[in-house]
Amino acid sequence: MRKFLFFFLTCLVFFSCKFVADKKDSDAVDERIEIARYDKLLNEYVEFNSFSALQKMNTEYLLATKYLIEDVLRLGQVNDDKINEKLKVFYSDSTLRKLTADALAKYSNMSRLEKKFTKGFQRLKKEVPSLKIPHIYSQISALNESVVVGDSILGFSIDKYMGEDYPLYKRFFYDYQRKSMKPERILPDCFNFYLLSEYPYPEDRGRLIDRMLHRGKLEYIVSEILNYKTFGEELGYTKEEEEWCEYNRFKIWEYMMQNGHLYSTDPMVQRKYLKPAPNTAFFGDQSPMMVGVWMGMQIVDSYMKNHKETTIKDLLEMTDYSKMLAEARFNP
Repeated sequence: MRKFLFFFLTCLVFFSCKFVADKKDSDAVDERIEIARYDKLLNEYVEFNSFSALQKMNTEYLLATKYLIEDVLRLGQVNDDKINEKLKVFYSDSTLRKLTADALAKYSNMSRLEKKFTKGFQRLKKEVPSLKIPHIYSQISALNESVVVGDSILGFSIDKYMGEDYPLYKRFFYDYQRKSMKPERILPDCFNFYLLSEYPYPEDRGRLIDRMLHRGKLEYIVSEILNYKTFGEELGYTKEEEEWCEYNRFKIWEYMMQNGHLYSTDPMVQRKYLKPAPNTAFFGDQSPMMVGVWMGMQIVDSYMKNHKETTIKDLLEMTDYSKMLAEARFNP
């Protein structure tokens, strides 16, 4: 699945009806998250030519509209004279109308997802009180970006999480991509991209081990706050894929060490270990994708077990990955 992360400057226009808090403090740990239904608002404008819906899109939801038009769909600039009509024509395509209808029907109620977002951010906020909880909204991205993160906002595209067997997906996506396009991937995708926006990869770290541990620590933290039973489950692995990793963990590590991959700066080598693909090319068809990320989580887990005083906040702020590896005492 293709996932993109955007960074944007602060905008003075924020969303309404995003949070219902028991306290006046907008960063209260016990606040309840409500997902803003930008997807429904856009559909109302396209299907009924609703002026009130368009007005809300361009006032209360200006940031979401700007990102959708300029960065997700790349239709033009949000202040172009004819951009609203262009947007409506784009979403009036018969295939998109069917996709939109199916997505809105599948996600007619967000209450369970809202509870899970709330619990996840409660746990994260408890660990890192300084983190700002983003305003969360759902959208229809026409099968483009799954998650968009900007300053103070986080949007996810319900049309990218229809389930791997959704018929339309078979026309546009490979099997390995469709495996990640299911409802249960919304939470880990959103939390991972949110954390990556708050703790971006250090630009001066170019080795595979650095990228493994940076990705690994974020995935580890998401696994912790969302209460996944195993790291493979958090990554979306099947039971068989996770068993393969466990059975071959020593061979994976030995191969990486013997071939000098851990300290490689070759983008092609790094991509094979870290990016979505049918498998991890170095280890054959039976291997799952992103074995490097899974291995990074194992190293982080070993580090945390040997440094019980280290908090999630401490872990997030660590960037000396050579030191982390040395002190992890990792023994596959």
